[in-house]
Amino acid sequence: MVKGSRTTAKLTLFALTWPIFVESALQMFLRISDTFMLSRVSDEAVAAVGVANQIIMFGVLLFNVIAVGSAVVITQYLGARRNQEIGRLASASVAINFLFGLLISALIVSFSVPLLHIFKLDPSVFEIGHSFLQIAGAALVIQGVLTVVTAIIQSHGFTRHTMVVTIGMNVLNLLGNYLVIYGPFGFPKFGVTGVAFSTAIAQLIGLAVNFVILRRVAGVHITWAHLTRWTKEHVDKVLRVGLPSSVNNCSYSASQFVTTALIATLGTAALTTRVYTMNLVFLVMILAISIGRGGQIIIGHMIGAGEREEAYRAVYQNLRASMLITLAAAAVIAIFRVPLLGLFTDDESIIKMGAALLLLGLLLEPGRNFNIIIERSLAAAGDARFAMIGAVSVSWLFSVPMTYLLGIHLGYGLLGFWAAFIMDEWLRGLILLLRWRSKAWQSKALVQRQEEAAV
Repeated sequence: MVKGSRTTAKLTLFALTWPIFVESALQMFLRISDTFMLSRVSDEAVAAVGVANQIIMFGVLLFNVIAVGSAVVITQYLGARRNQEIGRLASASVAINFLFGLLISALIVSFSVPLLHIFKLDPSVFEIGHSFLQIAGAALVIQGVLTVVTAIIQSHGFTRHTMVVTIGMNVLNLLGNYLVIYGPFGFPKFGVTGVAFSTAIAQLIGLAVNFVILRRVAGVHITWAHLTRWTKEHVDKVLRVGLPSSVNNCSYSASQFVTTALIATLGTAALTTRVYTMNLVFLVMILAISIGRGGQIIIGHMIGAGEREEAYRAVYQNLRASMLITLAAAAVIAIFRVPLLGLFTDDESIIKMGAALLLLGLLLEPGRNFNIIIERSLAAAGDARFAMIGAVSVSWLFSVPMTYLLGIHLGYGLLGFWAAFIMDEWLRGLILLLRWRSKAWQSKALVQRQEEAAV
């Protein structure tokens, strides 16, 4: 085994997935803890930060252009035992996401007012959201670099290390939130703006620690020469996977952006219900996302090693396991839906509607899981372009019009929106499954083993 990497045989799905699950849960918890602690301030603060985070998360998804592409290409290089090229590839990826992060931060800060006006917020909610977005948007450059460094470490199989870093980030964030919201020991109360600063500082410290792990544990050396001189072959391969995958994710996020704006027309109560409900649903989503990311690492190693038939069968095993786990988690949340929502609010109308939406999660979450697992597997095989075309087509030709039809035009409100979400996830998943069964992805490998390339 090459120092700084793990062989395919040692990359078991469970060993990779459980740290990713914990890390992903804690990454989500960074946002959820903000919402929970701000709920002690006011429902208006929650609505404002929830809308601002929609914009922030759209920016985060843009960073996956490089992060996802880098992770897939590096796993294939490791599977093909071409480790000597990884330092140059990783350095270019970090540099690109840093520059991209600066651009996204500048755009969000510059256009924060028109972006928030899309949601037609009440004046008091708008002011709170604007203050938060100015700070959180400026700090997005940190998230951009953190995203790609974490992806590179995980592609080597060191998922436990990034998990521990995320635990530390959450502890720091909670401590910071406590100080700026409650003001113990005479500490100034900064409210929403303080929460934005708290999250940014925690992420900056986490990024510094991850850079140490990248060098000392994964054995990847980021050099100034490689940061400024990119290899066209490496960048092309990263973009071949990363760009379609991120267009897919950004299209989905943009569709959610549109539907959130539509929900906002139903009033602050509906918007707040969506925020609280999605915070709980995220805890189920991360199960599918974690298994998808763990499976992607394994599939990427298999494809790089030329083990295509093994990869084909492994995806079905991953899918069966993840569907059962996701359904069980959705059932637990459905059973305890009322007390869980009661943690966030005591508004009976919000709790009643949120409880109904969480019941619909028994249909929505397995479909979302189905979609995520197959999409990640296709990306790992280098066939991200097909997933992009399918996702964008379904989202904008079917799903967005359906949310308007059911939620607004026919007057079903949030129940109509959720029904459209369910149809969207299952339809996209079925399309991707047909692609996987066709085995067309087997000709899309990005890397050959050294001995094969030499023939």
